[in-house]
Amino acid sequence: MNKHTNNPMHGIKLQQIVEDLEKHFGWEELDRRMKMNCFASNPSVKSTLKFLRTTPWAREKVEKLWLSSFKS
Repeated sequence: MNKHTNNPMHGIKLQQIVEDLEKHFGWEELDRRMKMNCFASNPSVKSTLKFLRTTPWAREKVEKLWLSSFKS
């Protein structure tokens, strides 16, 4: 049995998550919802990925928003 069967994030890259959220909400709305500087100060996919890869609490928050927005 595949141990990833119940993991909704399996196979989803962080870059895809950030791109989906930016396209759906835009940087301003992401900042309003999550209050992270990576969405407020010169936001880009590249800088956001760098921040999220080194900040576990922020990555978790972004993943939860993605799940609630696209996997419900």
